[in-house]
Amino acid sequence: MPYQHRTFTPEFKRQMVKVYENGKSRAAIAREYDSTPIVFKLQPS
Repeated sequence: MPYQHRTFTPEFKRQMVKVYENGKSRAAIAREYDSTPIVFKLQPS
């Protein structure tokens, strides 16, 4: 089955940053949201 590119809303991205800032690892977030840790790479603003 072909890979489908996932997109995330700004609200979802903000939520993930908050979860990360509260101490959850990128790997744990990725497991919980069925993704890969690289998706959650934090970029400087």
